[in-house]
Amino acid sequence: MFFADAAGRGRMHASLHLALTVSRFRFWCYTGGTYVVGVALGMPDWGVFFTPAYYLYLFHFFVPANIFIYGINDLWDGATDGINPKKQGKEHLLIDGERRDLVLLLGMVAVFSAGLLLVQDWTGRAVFLAFLFLAYFYSAPPLRFKETPLLDFSSNMLYIMPGIFGFTLAAGALPPPLLIAAGFCHIAAMHIFSAIPDIECDRKAGIMTTAVWVGFRPALILCLIFWTVFATIVLALAGGHPLALPVLIYPALPALLLLRESVTINRIYWYLPFVNTALGGLAFDVLVYLKM
Repeated sequence: MFFADAAGRGRMHASLHLALTVSRFRFWCYTGGTYVVGVALGMPDWGVFFTPAYYLYLFHFFVPANIFIYGINDLWDGATDGINPKKQGKEHLLIDGERRDLVLLLGMVAVFSAGLLLVQDWTGRAVFLAFLFLAYFYSAPPLRFKETPLLDFSSNMLYIMPGIFGFTLAAGALPPPLLIAAGFCHIAAMHIFSAIPDIECDRKAGIMTTAVWVGFRPALILCLIFWTVFATIVLALAGGHPLALPVLIYPALPALLLLRESVTINRIYWYLPFVNTALGGLAFDVLVYLKM
């Protein structure tokens, strides 16, 4: 009995460790934070932050959603992960012995997500299903959006879906088109920027992303364009408020790389989660302050 219990605890510990490493903790804010900002944008008052539904989806978009996104990615990216420098210490490299446990984890997330669908209204259900669809087929065949130029960064809209869902949960309606457009420009630039360090390994593996298709400098120019449009919309919606000015950090990043060849994208890329978290937190604080 003792050895059986010890084996069970060991397997549970291994499963929890796999869930944490596969879900890429440093990127949790990309879905969870987006959801929180979406709620703040749509809330009529503070009451939404004291509802069980808010915390239920807060948990979902921070943990299970990221297990789903990156777990599917790891299952289908074996051809490139072995030669991807990101997987050499910075991110978890899935080994054959972990595949069964990962499939079980993904099954649990799928059941949990299906349960949530049962208690949503039709608008929320449509947004939630769109998130699951994009998260799955971004990496999985037969669609595998990540290997098709233009569709790769467009399907990255999956990271905006939690924000749209949060807005809908709080306001009972979809966000204004201009907010969605701003979100799309941001995630488009984010996707292309994150794909640039993978150009060489993707090219070797025969994967055609937008970054591979256009090349290093044109990809940076695309990032500059998308982030400039994003910053312009944010500044316009904020009425030029000084607290919105840090959004200019985003177009400054590709501009710096285009102007200073001594600065490498790998040095900047791993700071982006901190930039996104800090500016997302600032946006949340400003929104809450304005609605007090």
